[in-house]
Amino acid sequence: MTTPDPLTGPDGRPVTLGPVGQEIVFENDQVRVWEIELTPGQSQPWHHHVNPYMVIALEAADNRIDSIKGGDPRLVHEAVGGVVYREPGEIHMLTNHGDSRYRCRLIELKCLGENLV
Repeated sequence: MTTPDPLTGPDGRPVTLGPVGQEIVFENDQVRVWEIELTPGQSQPWHHHVNPYMVIALEAADNRIDSIKGGDPRLVHEAVGGVVYREPGEIHMLTNHGDSRYRCRLIELKCLGENLV
């Protein structure tokens, strides 16, 4: 059995993956709901989504999404009540680069990912 290469960030430093959110507020066999709250300048650590997911913004902010592969970040404004759907994808980090608190609920669709029959 081979050991996978350690992950490194765009700056070459080792990366340890974190959870996709900060607190699970609901979970069953079909979905997992996370709470995420970021103050200005705060980041959600490098993470990887294994399930399709939806994000519902509860408090708006300007956010930055960095890919572990490097390159230009994606800058996104998440308005209050805004909803986005995303497929599982690359390892990334989310940073609040605005001047207001960001808060959302992230809903993982386990029934379309880890619990797909």
